[in-house]
Amino acid sequence: MATHGMVLFAHGARDVRWREPFERLAGKVRAARGFDAEAGPVLLAFLELMEPDLPTAVGSLVADGCSVVTVVPVFFGQGGHVRRDLPEVIERCRGMYPSVRIVCAGAVGEDEAVLGAVAEYCLRQG
Repeated sequence: MATHGMVLFAHGARDVRWREPFERLAGKVRAARGFDAEAGPVLLAFLELMEPDLPTAVGSLVADGCSVVTVVPVFFGQGGHVRRDLPEVIERCRGMYPSVRIVCAGAVGEDEAVLGAVAEYCLRQG
């Protein structure tokens, strides 16, 4: 049975408070995954300015026995970081862990359900 870990991948910032909503998001994802035997840990990783970086997070999941890792970019759109930087880091991780299947989702802001939730939030503001 494959253990399936997940990395929520964000940009990073100098202000440590910037991390807080991502920590809350990771907690919600962990709670939703529950205690499914195939569901592995859910970690955060950052492109820059914050720790851990993606290779470190993937390495932690591999050390925990994950044979499948899904990277979810928690970016609002498919900018240069998601189109250019992230694929390079994913390929580096695949080279470091060739026996692990590493897949990458699209940016969360590209999903219609996410856009719908943001639109509802905007409408509630007035």
